[in-house]
Amino acid sequence: MKRLVTIGCLLFTLAGQSQKALHRYYGKLVAETVMTTWKDSFSLDGKPAKWTYDMGVILKGFEGLWLNTGDVKYYNYIQQQMDVFVQNDGSIRTYKPDEYNIDHINNGKLLLLLYRVTLKEKYLKAAKLLREQLRTHPRTKEGSFWHKNIYPNQVWLDGLYMAQPFYAEYAQLAHEDSAFADIAAQFVRIEKHTRDAKTGLLYHAWDESKQMQWANQQTGCSPHFWARAMGWYATALVDALDYFPEAHPGRKELVAILNRLVTALAKQQDKTTGLWKDVMAYNGPGKEKNYFEASASCQFVYAIAKGVRKKYLPASAISIADKGYTGIRSQFIKNENGQTNLHGTVKVSGLGGKPYRDGSFAYYMSEPVIVNDPKGIGAFLLASNEMELQRTVSIGKGKTVVMDNYFNRETKEDAFGKKIVFHYKWDERDNGGFSFLGHLFNTYGATTTLLDEGPTAANLKNASVYFLIDPDWPKENKTPNYIEQKHIDALYNYVKNGGVLVMMANDSNNVEFRHYNELAKRFGIQWNENMRHDVIDNKFEQGALFFDEADAIFGKVKKVFVKQLCTQTIQKPAVSVYTENGEVLMSVAKVGKGTVFAVGDPWFYNEYVDGRKLPAEFENYDAAESLVKWLLAQTKK
Repeated sequence: MKRLVTIGCLLFTLAGQSQKALHRYYGKLVAETVMTTWKDSFSLDGKPAKWTYDMGVILKGFEGLWLNTGDVKYYNYIQQQMDVFVQNDGSIRTYKPDEYNIDHINNGKLLLLLYRVTLKEKYLKAAKLLREQLRTHPRTKEGSFWHKNIYPNQVWLDGLYMAQPFYAEYAQLAHEDSAFADIAAQFVRIEKHTRDAKTGLLYHAWDESKQMQWANQQTGCSPHFWARAMGWYATALVDALDYFPEAHPGRKELVAILNRLVTALAKQQDKTTGLWKDVMAYNGPGKEKNYFEASASCQFVYAIAKGVRKKYLPASAISIADKGYTGIRSQFIKNENGQTNLHGTVKVSGLGGKPYRDGSFAYYMSEPVIVNDPKGIGAFLLASNEMELQRTVSIGKGKTVVMDNYFNRETKEDAFGKKIVFHYKWDERDNGGFSFLGHLFNTYGATTTLLDEGPTAANLKNASVYFLIDPDWPKENKTPNYIEQKHIDALYNYVKNGGVLVMMANDSNNVEFRHYNELAKRFGIQWNENMRHDVIDNKFEQGALFFDEADAIFGKVKKVFVKQLCTQTIQKPAVSVYTENGEVLMSVAKVGKGTVFAVGDPWFYNEYVDGRKLPAEFENYDAAESLVKWLLAQTKK
C-alpha cells in the first residue's frame, strides 16, 4: 500500500483544474479535421499523393501536439503519412532529386524526427538523399540556393523555410559544423537584397539576374510584400535557431534579423483584428480587395511567440502574438458540420511559371482563398501549439534545470562515426532519452542544460534543479567518474541553500551503488541492491503503481508504470512518498531550504512517457508533468 505524504512542504495545489478542463486547445480540434480529411495520405486536388511540402507543414504541427500532450495518435499519424513515401531501402516514392526543387527538402524535418525517435536506418537514408540534393543544388553566384531549377537565379523567401531548418538540424546531427556559416549567410543575404528600408518589410523574392519580367531592374526584387513569404521566413528563422551552436556568430545575426522583421510586422498588424493583410503596405489601385490572410497571420503568431519564449525577442512582443491569435480564432476558426475548419488561406502565390505570374497586386488578389488549406492548417497548428506554451511558461521563468553529464557518461559511436555521450540526455529523442521530460520543463518556462563536470558550488550556483541519474560503473563505462566526497559536500550544500536535487537510481544490474549511497545517506536515503517490478514480456501490469486521489506530488494521476527499480531504506530527514508491500520506492527529504526527490529508476525517459509503448491507462506523461510542476514549485533560486 502507498503512504500519502501530508507534510506541509509537499502540499501540491490543484487550483485551476476546473479552468484547465474548460480550456479549448484549438490545435487538437483542427488536428481531428486533418485526420478525418486525409486518413491515408495527403492527396491534394483529387490527384495521387506526392512528396509535397504541404504534408510537412502539417506534420510539424502534429509533432508539437505529440510533445504537448503525450498522445501517441499524433506521432502515429506522422509515421503513417511518411511511410506512404519512405521505402525500406530509404528511397522516397515520387521524389525526384534532379528536379532541384527546394520545396522537396521540407519534409526532411519529419525524416529526422522519425530517425531520432526510432533509430530506423531507412529514415536516415531518406534524409541523406535530401542532404545530397543540397550539396549539388544550384546556387546564386553569392551562394544561395535557387528556389527551383526551373526558376534559375531566383531566391524566394519561401525557400528559406523549405531548406534551412532541415539543413541546420541535419548539420547538428551529422556534426557538419561548417554548414552553419552557410545557413546563416543565406538568411543574411536574402534580407540584404529584399529588405525595404522604409517599411522594414521583405519583398517576396529576388532575381540575381534581374531579367525576370517581375523583377525590378535595379534591385532584382519582386514588386510586393507578400505576407506568407515573410511568414515562411520568420518561421524558418526561429526553427533553424533551434540547432545553431550557442557560440556561433551566425546565431546573433539571425536573432538580429528576426528582431528587425518583427518590428516591421508589428507596424502592419491591424489594430482592430490583430491580423495581417495578404499584401502588406499596399495603397494602390484596388486596395479595397486586399484581405486578412490566415496562414501568414498564423506564421507570425508562431514565430513571435516562439521567439519570445526562446528569448530571441523582448518579452513585450508577446502582446503582438496574443492579439494575433485572438484574431485568428475569431475570424478564421469555424465549427461547421461537426468539425473545426480553418478559413481564409490563399491557396498559392508564386512568380513566373506557366501561366505567367507577374507579381502584381492584381495577381495576388486573383489567387483563390480556400478552407482547410494544408499550409494554413499547418501554420495554425504551429501557432496553437506555441500559444499553449504561453499559458505555462511563467511558472518556471528564469529557472535552470541541470542534468548531470559527468557521472552518467556512457559513450557510443553514432551513425556518422563520431563518439558521442548518450543515455538519459535532454536532446535524445529515442527510447533512452529525456527529450519529453526536457520539453515539459521548457513548457513550464525552465531552461534545460547539461553539466559536463562534477558538481561544485560554482557550477551549481545558477541551478534551480539538478538531476543525477544512474551513475556509471565499469559494466557501462570502463573509466567511470565516481561520486567523491567533494561532490557530496557540494551537493549537500547546494540543497541546504535552496537547491532541488533529483536522484534517480536503477536496479541492481544497472547502477553504481557504493559511491551513490555515500551521497544518498547525507539525505537519509540508502539505495538497496535489489530489483522490483521485473516486468516480463511486456506484461505491463507487473509494473503498475497506484496513487491516492489528490496525491501531494502527482496530483490526480492514478496509475503509472515503472519497471526494474531498486527500493530504499530511509531515515530522517527522508520520508516515503510511495511505499509498496512495506518497501519504500520513492522518498523526499527536506534539508535546510532545499528538497531532494529520490526514486530507484530513471523512470521518466522517453520509452515510458512518449505514449508509443505503454497502454493508454498508464498516465506516465501526466505524472511527469506533475513532477515537473512540483519540482519547480520547490525551487528557491
